Amino acid sequence: MSQNRSIIAVSALAAAAVALTGCATGTEAAEAPQADTITVEDNSGQIEVPADPTSVIALDNRSFETLDAWGIELSAAAVSLMPDTIGYTTDESLIDIGNHREPDLEQIVAVQPDLIISGQRFSQFNEQMAELAPDAVIVDLEPREGEPFADELKRQITVLGEIFDKQDEASAMVADFDAAIDRAAAAYDSADTVMALNASGGELGYLAPGVGRTLGPVFDILALTPALEVADASDDHQGDDISVEAVADSNPDWILVMDRDAAVSADDPEYSPAASVIEDSEALARVSAVEQGQIVYMPADTYTNEGLQTYTEFFNDFADALEAAK
Repeated sequence: MSQNRSIIAVSALAAAAVALTGCATGTEAAEAPQADTITVEDNSGQIEVPADPTSVIALDNRSFETLDAWGIELSAAAVSLMPDTIGYTTDESLIDIGNHREPDLEQIVAVQPDLIISGQRFSQFNEQMAELAPDAVIVDLEPREGEPFADELKRQITVLGEIFDKQDEASAMVADFDAAIDRAAAAYDSADTVMALNASGGELGYLAPGVGRTLGPVFDILALTPALEVADASDDHQGDDISVEAVADSNPDWILVMDRDAAVSADDPEYSPAASVIEDSEALARVSAVEQGQIVYMPADTYTNEGLQTYTEFFNDFADALEAAK
């Protein structure tokens, strides 16, 4: 009996030791410090960004709607560049860096950022910002030249999701974007010709397939058939000069429009909505797209938004119109 009791006692002690060891291991694992940084890839290559940034500045207009939707707290931003559809514009505590024409970059020093989201209009200031905030990590996800535009929009959302631990939300946004593209592509008939225009100051600008501002990449994404191709076209923000007669002569089946002024001067008494410029034009009255009502306007805030969600909305609107026309 004494021998059995000894065996039982030893076994009990061993079990207790294992249990204590397990508890210690679990405690140590629970108390293990989280990584201070995570590795992501932006236009400069692989970079280390704060895993839990404490002071974030947002300057890339393509990021505003995403950060707002995710509830990311900002210490400063290019508020003057934001459309009023972005919630940050009503936050009086948010420091405004201003727009890209006359930014108040000294404000960057005041908020001591550890993360700056740059891009598009503000990429030109990256070096200057690095000097002002040497301890901050600057992330620039501006769509890269030569890369498929749709992929670049998805890359931006995906990387921001990694930075702010919003991977599931980012994946859902990308899925919605892809679904909208698929809808529009499936509904489009390549026999139909398409013209893309920009309306600004009561005038129309030609947005060339591939290179034209904002709507140019849509031709490649949806494999649209251009109604007109102009040599040496540019990516100018107002589009290239084109006469309404040239538009009329090309007789597009569909017209896609970005109303630039709707985003920046809709409150101006002199503002002429794109719909009025196009649909009230006598020269365009006999154009097939106008006669058939086959004109699709991008969201009003497009010019100062231009992110993945903007394109998702537009592709769905275009798909709606294409499906209705069948």
